[in-house]
Amino acid sequence: MRAVRRPQVRLPELVAYDGGELADEGDYDGLEFTGADWAGQSARGARFMDCALRRCTLDETVLGRARIIDSVLSGVRGVGTDLSQASLRDVEVTEARLGGTQLHGAVLERVVVRGGKIDFPNLRKAKLRDVAFEGCVLVEADFAGAELERVTFDDCTLARADFSEARMKDVDLRGAAAVDIARGIDRLSGAVISASQLLDLAPAFAAQIGVRVE
Repeated sequence: MRAVRRPQVRLPELVAYDGGELADEGDYDGLEFTGADWAGQSARGARFMDCALRRCTLDETVLGRARIIDSVLSGVRGVGTDLSQASLRDVEVTEARLGGTQLHGAVLERVVVRGGKIDFPNLRKAKLRDVAFEGCVLVEADFAGAELERVTFDDCTLARADFSEARMKDVDLRGAAAVDIARGIDRLSGAVISASQLLDLAPAFAAQIGVRVE
């Protein structure tokens, strides 16, 4: 297994954002957003570089095709956040509480997701490379058709994950606190699991190949 290359985010001295609404195709550089309420706002195609988003509200916020680079997202909250086809590179996400986040077609490279809980994230056909999930809870994560390379799930809970048609390479599930795969058990080629996880997943493997266990 090749090790995950983790982000090395070193933020410069940041300038507090003036509080105005976001703008599509906006350019945000070296800014700190604290407690901002972006519910219903749109920043489609915007670029965030060397930024910190702390305790921001992202309900129905549109960030499709946005680029988030060398940035930190801490304690963000939101339902229905749209990050479809967004690009996250060298990003740290800590203690997020998100639900129904749209990340289909997104590209995540050198990203750490630490703590928090994400319900029903849509990562269909996303590309994840050098991504570390640490101590977080992922409920019904949809990785259908996604590409995962050098991805780890340390001390994470994966509840009813969908890996249908996913492609994996150097994916390490051994450190996960719990692994529950609802669909796509046959797509684990390229992943490594522990002996105890194999026992837990045995019924799913048996069902996949048509073996009845009585």
